[in-house]
Amino acid sequence: MKVYIETYGCALNRADESIMRTVLISRGHQIVSSPSDADVVVLNTCTVRLDTELRMAKRIRQLRNICVSQGKKLVVAGCMAQAQPYKVSKLAPEASLVSPQNSSKIYLAVENSEKIILLDGERDRSCTGLWVDKGIAYIPLQDGCTGNCSFCIVKNARRRLVSYPVEKIIETVKKAVGGGAVEVELTGQDTASYGLDLYGRQVLPELLSEIDDLPGNFMVRIGMMNPDTLMNILDQMIEVLQRSKRIYHFLHLPLQSGSNKVLKIMRRRYTVEQYVEIVRELRRKVPGISIATDIIVGHPGEDDDDFIQTIDVIKKLEFERVHMAVYSIRPNTASAKLPQVPTKIKKQRMLKLLEVVENVGYKVHARYIGTRLDVFITEKSDRWIGRTRNYIPVIIMDNDSSLDYGRKARVLVRKATFYDLRGVLVD
Repeated sequence: MKVYIETYGCALNRADESIMRTVLISRGHQIVSSPSDADVVVLNTCTVRLDTELRMAKRIRQLRNICVSQGKKLVVAGCMAQAQPYKVSKLAPEASLVSPQNSSKIYLAVENSEKIILLDGERDRSCTGLWVDKGIAYIPLQDGCTGNCSFCIVKNARRRLVSYPVEKIIETVKKAVGGGAVEVELTGQDTASYGLDLYGRQVLPELLSEIDDLPGNFMVRIGMMNPDTLMNILDQMIEVLQRSKRIYHFLHLPLQSGSNKVLKIMRRRYTVEQYVEIVRELRRKVPGISIATDIIVGHPGEDDDDFIQTIDVIKKLEFERVHMAVYSIRPNTASAKLPQVPTKIKKQRMLKLLEVVENVGYKVHARYIGTRLDVFITEKSDRWIGRTRNYIPVIIMDNDSSLDYGRKARVLVRKATFYDLRGVLVD
């Protein structure tokens, strides 16, 4: 059959798409690039925030109309299918539902003409998927986490920590690189917790060391991890980063708030002081490391002073990148039951935060203007884009025909924005 897959959300969702593609192709199905060419349409959903949920609802209605009018089957997969199955079924009564844990069983919904509901069951640890998308492979390390944050609906979709065996990940990385991947993204909700369920301890540093020793022309990006689980393996992670040949000196560590009071309401398991010390230790021992973070604006309990504390931490730590989100009520979460910050105040704080983040990001990047940087080419839009060792994107302004995925280049940085660097080829 011809199957169209459309994915939204995080890198872990893209890794789930990789699993779906791998399984379907192995069973003789063809992946197509348009719903109009498909027999079956699969929408792989995200529902992390209210605006995302509304976008998904609109897209479900659009695809349902296409499928009903043209006699195609619709499958809604991903986090919204698992966390809000009733809502999905109201929007598209005919749609089959497939949870993230059942990504490897997508064929059951695709190959059956009836409505199929796959919301129970365990994730298949033997299937990591293998799809290289424009030189990038998304490989899941684990699904779920050990936390219980009060604002998080994803916990309702990915409930238990399930790690893939080390040998399976190594095998998948080898195949991905052999299939043309020049960047491997190791994904998960909390990559630092990797291995706890399978080995009784956190084994991310050992896994990274094995991957670092593999042959091939590729770089590795480590996915998001929580500060409290990173604390347990911080020394080992620093040692791996110090000696690595192919792991980006980059970590994504969500702070969420610069107020200990708000962190406690959120059920985050660290303090601001602990977070600051983690970042300072990383920067002391891995010079130049980039730290990205997440911030939620207007979470229940946040007052003006809490927000100012968040601003102060961002200015003090000078994050290379900040992913910002206005808090929105998510169903079946503890934070939804708390007194809410007025929408007007949340919007005002978000505008202020955006200004601070742009100023800090430009300040960090402006330090590179006039310098020569070695970059690794991993992307292309209208220009080739390389990544520095600390994962900062560098747009190459030259139209050089010799550039390609996986090539290395030296670039003279001519310009900086809060988001990226821009330069020309030298040497």
